[in-house]
Amino acid sequence: MNIKTLCITGALLLTGISVYAQKKKEVINDSNTPLHLLQPAYKVLYKALSTDEVKKDIDRVLHYLEKNTPTRVVSEKTGKQVTDYKNMPDDAQLERGAFRLASYEWGVTYSAMLAAAEATGDAAYRKYVTDRFKFLVEVAPYFREMFEKSGKIDPQMKQILTPHALDDAGAVCAAMIKAQIQDNSLNLYPLIDNYLDFILNKEYRLADGTFARKRPQFNTLWLDDMFMGIPPVAWYSQLAKENRQKYLAEAIRQVFQFAERMWVPEKKLFRHGWVESMQDHPALHWGRANGWALLTMTEVLDVMPENHPQREKLMGLYREHVRGLAACQSGEGFWHQLLDRNDSYLETSATAIYVYCLAHGINKGWLDALAYGPVAQLGWHAVSTQINAEGQVEGTCVGTGMAFDPAFYYYRPINVYAAHGYGPVIWAGAEMINLLNQQHPKMNDSAIQYYSTEQKTTEPIFSVTDSDNQ
Repeated sequence: MNIKTLCITGALLLTGISVYAQKKKEVINDSNTPLHLLQPAYKVLYKALSTDEVKKDIDRVLHYLEKNTPTRVVSEKTGKQVTDYKNMPDDAQLERGAFRLASYEWGVTYSAMLAAAEATGDAAYRKYVTDRFKFLVEVAPYFREMFEKSGKIDPQMKQILTPHALDDAGAVCAAMIKAQIQDNSLNLYPLIDNYLDFILNKEYRLADGTFARKRPQFNTLWLDDMFMGIPPVAWYSQLAKENRQKYLAEAIRQVFQFAERMWVPEKKLFRHGWVESMQDHPALHWGRANGWALLTMTEVLDVMPENHPQREKLMGLYREHVRGLAACQSGEGFWHQLLDRNDSYLETSATAIYVYCLAHGINKGWLDALAYGPVAQLGWHAVSTQINAEGQVEGTCVGTGMAFDPAFYYYRPINVYAAHGYGPVIWAGAEMINLLNQQHPKMNDSAIQYYSTEQKTTEPIFSVTDSDNQ
């Protein structure tokens, strides 16, 4: 027998053994396996979730931001640090990190950090906020003096000292008010009062007083401006020494005047833009803008007394919006860039805002945990996939104007330096920690279910204990 024959024989023998082994291997089928318990090929995690897992995720974001948002004044020409604020050079500016310290996006981040400090007990989150607010309060008078003398100033400081849009003022102002309420030693009043003066007295409005813009068309409402303008006014009702009810009343009035024009009841969603001169008002349901609207209602409800005569009306709108949004969640846990267009891309910042608002609503008793706990948790699993190893947030749409055609929204870029994603992700994580500390999610028959009492069984399918129904 030659070598060729031996090889062929050996190959045939091996083939025979392989076939025999395959025949002996038991095939999984309906008779021998509970097929409904097989692990599906989920695109994001679908499992029990712990507070430790969530904190590790948001900690990565915190550490990344600590490294990339410095608190120093430097010379633009030399890059050298300036410590003598009384004698700042003409080219003095805030040191440039990856993000601006007083953008509206960073106002969201500061609010989120304060919430994370409360949820986790980790003082590093509050320190992040107070370090930057103390820094801005300290340097602001010297930059103002420079501006009054020369008419020139670092653009970032100019945005703080002389705001020209709600974007410049509202979100940072709301965060400063919250920080001031928590720690009265901060003395943020000069900046808070400056921001509020612009919002209440200088912002452009429609004839009925609704916050408005002159772009892209004359007398345009942006859904974004619900969040950019209303929460600071509502929160100031908790800080003002006089006429507190005046501020809350103005905030509530603004919410309903926006809703009158921008709420689309058949979709239970808001349109992004409304133009006074239009006969028809296109309803493009941009994800992040709907997030700003839901977040605004959440913020106002937080400061609204339980017995307020308009609380029920606002709560009804909030709940209807939640129902509309829950119906739009994708199988991956994200929401789409255009909420009702499933061929638009999955977007991180909107998803994170919804997770926060839903989890917060459950924690406050506004929403049913059984119905919306799984929605929030699936959303968090999706969001967590977008926090990379460095702590950057991926999948976030960049700053976005307004359009009346879908292509504009479909093709907006995403970028890790889109600041809009960072605050919502931390806020969502903080509130998920609160949620997991109050509720008891558990897998039952392969599905995430929320329970008000701990279900201690290890069975994959179980009936709830009587204590959960009491």
